[in-house]
Amino acid sequence: MNRTALVTGGSKGIGLAVVQLFLRQGFEVIAISRAPGGLTELKDQYRSKLHILPSDFTDMHQVSEAAENVSRIISKLDVLVNNAGMFIPGQIHTEEAGVYEKLMALNISAPYHLTRALLPLMTPHGEGYIFNMCSTASITPYINGGSYCISKHALLGFSKVLRQEMMAFNIGVSAILPGATFTESWAGTEHPDSRFMTPDNVAECIWFAWQNRKNCVMEEILLRPVKGDL
Repeated sequence: MNRTALVTGGSKGIGLAVVQLFLRQGFEVIAISRAPGGLTELKDQYRSKLHILPSDFTDMHQVSEAAENVSRIISKLDVLVNNAGMFIPGQIHTEEAGVYEKLMALNISAPYHLTRALLPLMTPHGEGYIFNMCSTASITPYINGGSYCISKHALLGFSKVLRQEMMAFNIGVSAILPGATFTESWAGTEHPDSRFMTPDNVAECIWFAWQNRKNCVMEEILLRPVKGDL
């Protein structure tokens, strides 16, 4: 039976790098994203091995619909990568109304509800792996991080609790905490490329953790550029 992986926010940046890597390794991949982005060419190349599901995960109804669609495509899920997320800069006392709700919906409520809905595709088989894309903001608060830091702290907490619960089912859970990674959110920066990690760096760490799953779970994987974070 083919191994299967689901990646949210899979059309660009870290998510796209993860989708590409798992496809290269022979997985059947489901990529969920608001827009197809870089997935179009991959679909032409991998055809039936790649399923693209459009969905806006700030809407919990669409999260439920996506989970139902996934259950129609596959009967067993090996890898779940909760990668979809959003950063909106601001401070708690000056953020615009609604920023907190929007970031909490996408960065923590969506992975919480999607994971709950898809666990029946993992727990009966006694194996699997869940990766939650946290951030250095999950452990280091900073000015202008506002609700983003709050949501990423919550995602790390979710990962820790889920890790304990999934031990009984032999399912690994890792929190990935990347620092500055060169994606579209850094477009136009004055910093040289050498100051950033690449999306492939993060994807390869996920793959390494998956490969070592039999007797090792990397509970928290903290990644920073060689010269430190920005």
